[in-house]
Amino acid sequence: MDISVGFWLLCLFLVLIAFSVPIAIAIAMSSLVIMCTIMPIEVAFMTAGQKIITGIDSFSLLAIPFFILAGNIMNRGGIASRLVDFAKILVGRMPGSLCHVNVIANMLFGSVSGSAVAAAAAVGKTLEPELEKEGYDKSFSTAVNVASCPAGLLIPPSNSLIVFSVVSGGTSIAALFIAGYVPGILMGLTCMVLAYFIAKKRGYRNSDQKVTPSQAFRITLSAIPSLGLIIVVIGGIIGGVFTATEGACIAVLYAFGLSLCYRSLTWSTMRTILVETAEITGIMLFLIGASTIMSWAMAFTGLPSLISEWMMSISDNPIIIFILMNLILLVVGMFMDLTPAVLIFTPIFMPIAEQLGMHPIHFAMMIIFNLCIGIATPPVGTALFVGCSVSNAKIEDVIKSVIPFCALLIVTLLAITFIPSISLALPRAFGLIQ
Repeated sequence: MDISVGFWLLCLFLVLIAFSVPIAIAIAMSSLVIMCTIMPIEVAFMTAGQKIITGIDSFSLLAIPFFILAGNIMNRGGIASRLVDFAKILVGRMPGSLCHVNVIANMLFGSVSGSAVAAAAAVGKTLEPELEKEGYDKSFSTAVNVASCPAGLLIPPSNSLIVFSVVSGGTSIAALFIAGYVPGILMGLTCMVLAYFIAKKRGYRNSDQKVTPSQAFRITLSAIPSLGLIIVVIGGIIGGVFTATEGACIAVLYAFGLSLCYRSLTWSTMRTILVETAEITGIMLFLIGASTIMSWAMAFTGLPSLISEWMMSISDNPIIIFILMNLILLVVGMFMDLTPAVLIFTPIFMPIAEQLGMHPIHFAMMIIFNLCIGIATPPVGTALFVGCSVSNAKIEDVIKSVIPFCALLIVTLLAITFIPSISLALPRAFGLIQ
């Protein structure tokens, strides 16, 4: 097969993206057009339909709509304010304490909700009045919120890790979940370190509000049920009590029961939650199905092997190859959301990484951490725009403030790339990988 066909596939996809065609449509259209040039039209359409069906015909993917539903229930269930109050107890006495509260709350709420955008919106909206009252620069506080909200995408339960498991050929979800803790926490700590030094330099004081032991106990007690979702679901999956899909169903029951206890759900709210869950699930499943067509088209045209040969021709040094891989993914993350990027580039880069001795779990942490940075960067960074809309900050000012955070996160990315134990120590300790 002429390898130039694969090149035109990528060119057509990029052209459609440049004209603001929705990502799933761009993937499906570019793949189908190329397929029609290499086989009869009726065969191309039949093959595309088959690939969409087989792409979403996975028991593991059932976990995604249930985790989305659980996250939506908790988003509207009064969880954010309880987690923010709990975070204040943990870091309330540090310089720039409200920024550290923002980071901790994003990590907790993002892991519970499974959405960086939801974390940026909910936590940002909760903290913005206090940040303004304490005199924090709006662009700086927004940058902290935007840079730290993707940490929840690494800390399980994570839909991104489930998608990676499917597209990588069945990598253990339990191992991916437990591996995500250290990189996710590192992302949050990286933001906190930079926020600490900037806050100290600018003279942002710590919180004057003193919390008595009885108040701390009451706030912690109020937050424990929300944090219990993570303990129950992840503990059950890692302990082999139930699968990730079964754990997602338990997460829905847990979140629903908790929201009933908080008396925060109404029938109209529940209807809205179900509609939003159906919409997001439909988008994600169509995206996965469309990406399956592109993966097949790329494999049929030999594009992955061409890219592999090109990268290996540059150098046979793993350090050079991994740096090049990260550079490509960083650029991709600026223009493409995390899920489609994982679906498209995992089949291309994972064989190269394995050939160079990188474990699939290690590769998963590298690619997802890398693409998480893109959520906070222009021109397509969804968290960036949501964070600015919540705080009413000027996007150009926030971009200037978020650049140092992204630069330090890239340093952390390099550590994750070249220190395998960061990603593999916990899965090995739990006996999930050799």
